[in-house]
Amino acid sequence: MSGLRVAVVGATGAVGTEMRRLLDTRGFPLDGDPLFLASERSAGKKLPWKDGEVEVQAISAEAFEGVDVALFSAGGSRSKEWAPVAAEAGAVVIDNSSAFRMDDEVPLVVSEVNPEAIANRPKGIVANPNCTTMVLMVAAKPLHAGFGLTEMVATSYQAAGGSGMSGITELLEQAAKMVDLGEDVLRSKGAEAEASVQAETFSKAIAFNVLAHCGNFTEERYTDEEWKLVNESRKILSQPALRVSPTCVRVPVVVGHAINARLTFAEPVSRDAALEVLAGAPGLVIEDGTGQDGEELAYPTPLDSAGRDEVLVGRIREDLGDRHSLNVFVVGDNLRKGAALNAIQLAELVAAE
Repeated sequence: MSGLRVAVVGATGAVGTEMRRLLDTRGFPLDGDPLFLASERSAGKKLPWKDGEVEVQAISAEAFEGVDVALFSAGGSRSKEWAPVAAEAGAVVIDNSSAFRMDDEVPLVVSEVNPEAIANRPKGIVANPNCTTMVLMVAAKPLHAGFGLTEMVATSYQAAGGSGMSGITELLEQAAKMVDLGEDVLRSKGAEAEASVQAETFSKAIAFNVLAHCGNFTEERYTDEEWKLVNESRKILSQPALRVSPTCVRVPVVVGHAINARLTFAEPVSRDAALEVLAGAPGLVIEDGTGQDGEELAYPTPLDSAGRDEVLVGRIREDLGDRHSLNVFVVGDNLRKGAALNAIQLAELVAAE
């Protein structure tokens, strides 16, 4: 592969930081140092790169001249404004926001699931899926290929880090304050504990709590996070009639999204057959053991997934009432595979063309 000129838009953010690190550690074929782009207030800041530093530049039309690949992780409004500008300048844009995911002329791609879709990009833009959808699709795709997926009932347990650094900071600060209150308050005076902290990123206190509210409520009393799971799954799997029943929940975890999914197929499915299919799936690790009959106790957790490229799947079991259904528990690092890593993997697909 020949070297490419790469720009990282939103280079100072949590996902941008991970993108910068992965460009280095994965040995992406670069032509010179990457460009680090951000808002005017971050311009001039120096960010580490290999053994040196690269100065952050403000986003501008001129900054994209000569750029081959532009990695965007700066929010939907920035993407809507600047991604077409970068594409017009000749860059292939890989966008991590929701701005273009449902655009019919923009492929929505998970590198292990539908890499062939990246070749058709009329607008010069490729969309990175939502982190929850992406993690689930790595496990759902091989099962769909094997048995014909027709329906999903999916409940996500999403880390505070899914809301960026502000979510992580809010979780840790609230947890520290609540610990100071003591066990009695946490155990019997929940309202007092919640009143002791200020919820800003989330609608209620996230520390020591579970919030059945992830994203913003929209039509039919579902949140936008839940609609992403519906619409993006259909697009990625090319299954417009796929029935999806989603519930997205925020949990007091720093990083790592987990999804419990009941998957229903056109064909009958057994645990053994599912394991055989999943064992050969790219980017997927099976962690599944009951601790009985000589098995090691094994199941995925967010802490297990932190910092890992792979998606983890476990609790693989046949449904108790339907021979066509299977229950699985899937976990992945939302900042890594759920955002930055997939973007870099898509850039690698572009570099290999």
